[in-house]
Amino acid sequence: MNPTTDRVFQIFKELNQIPRPSHHEERVADYLCQFAERLHLSYKRDAENCVVISKPATPGHEDAEPIVLLNHMDMVCVGMSDPLTTPIDAYVENGWMKARGTSLGADNGIGLSMALAVLENNDIVHGPMEVITTTNEEDGMSGASQLSKDFLKGRKVINLDSEDYDTITTGAAGACLQFHRIPIERKPAPGGKRRWYNIRFEGGLGGHSGVDINKGRCSAVVPAWAILAAIYNEYPFDVASIKIGEANASIASSAEIVLCIPSGEGAEFVKQQEAMMNEWLHDEYGASDPNIHCVITKCERQDTVINDEAFEAMMTCLEQIPQGVVKMSDTMKDTVETSNNVGRILTEDDCIFISTHTRSFIDSEMEALSQDIKIIFAAHGAKSELVMSAPAWQEDQHSPFLRMTSDTFQDVLGWRPRMVAMHFVLEAGFFVEHYPGIQMASIGPRIVEPHSTSERVELSTIEDIWRVLIELLKRLA
Repeated sequence: MNPTTDRVFQIFKELNQIPRPSHHEERVADYLCQFAERLHLSYKRDAENCVVISKPATPGHEDAEPIVLLNHMDMVCVGMSDPLTTPIDAYVENGWMKARGTSLGADNGIGLSMALAVLENNDIVHGPMEVITTTNEEDGMSGASQLSKDFLKGRKVINLDSEDYDTITTGAAGACLQFHRIPIERKPAPGGKRRWYNIRFEGGLGGHSGVDINKGRCSAVVPAWAILAAIYNEYPFDVASIKIGEANASIASSAEIVLCIPSGEGAEFVKQQEAMMNEWLHDEYGASDPNIHCVITKCERQDTVINDEAFEAMMTCLEQIPQGVVKMSDTMKDTVETSNNVGRILTEDDCIFISTHTRSFIDSEMEALSQDIKIIFAAHGAKSELVMSAPAWQEDQHSPFLRMTSDTFQDVLGWRPRMVAMHFVLEAGFFVEHYPGIQMASIGPRIVEPHSTSERVELSTIEDIWRVLIELLKRLA
């Protein structure tokens, strides 16, 4: 690495010492404001903790069109017992940066570190510049959706939140995040001769519920539903608790269910499900998700269980709503057009909480599917909350801005990137709504397995994207 990109990593290390799960970005917003003050740059911070830092043009380039560098400050915290206190222990192995036991935060910490390094480096030639960092991008996009019309001046945006190194992302699916709550009644756990079991699914790859949705991975929701259905069809039992999934925007990689069943044949049947389920997981996901497995152990008696009606409502809803790829695109080869993912299921004091993340490149299809899901839950007594509805976005791939971006890759790296729309959600749709005439090119280093404990970033691609970025800024100036 050269000294400049070394600084990118130093900033990234600083960011990773600041807890930054979605909805809790106050401390990293403080960091950004202090960063601007140290450089004597003007900045604004809104009620959602979004921050924009402005830097004057390099002398002689004051008349250039303003350029915006866009990132978000939150991250998906997977593998953390407490995201507000758990540190990120990053390390380098075979040319990749990884984290021990948790997600890395390269999404979008590396892009943000690049933008801050640009602000700090006065040798880079650029026009008037704004670096905007939004909040809650990963779990509702409330930061971008509530930006004021005058928060940003520039209309050409370089978004550093892309994860495909050889790609300029020119479009993104729309998304609808809904929370559903099935009311429950807690009742004392039954007495008598009963066996208590802890049923766990562990070792799944998980991953991003958009870009990884068509990779054949096992959402832990599926085998959890299957084993509960198998037991329910044979023997009566009671459920004390359910915890499935780690984040609303992730494919669930784990599940834990605590239940009790009368001793005897039923209890033996439950224990037999471990071998049967592992055989099924191997047959179904041996190639695409080889390490997911089932473990069933005896556990201590719990004080309460949930009522049968709530459990049955949950099972019926999960059976009726689609999970995974719903439709492939007819116009974009090998691209998912519409999908739905159940991110988390959790028994709380008064309800079973279920999150669904519906995505589509066709806004009307996303809205229709989201409404269908809401209707299914409503039919079984659940209340649904619309947390986020983000519009799809599609850029003109023939625009001079995108052609210049592509030409810069060609001239700097010797190859021309693909221009593709991706089945993840970007904030671009909200920016297009708020700021008429805005144009956006999304680029970034190679980040693999975001939103999972396997998240990693390829170091050489950070160096390359940095070189492209500073050359592109120079050409735009």
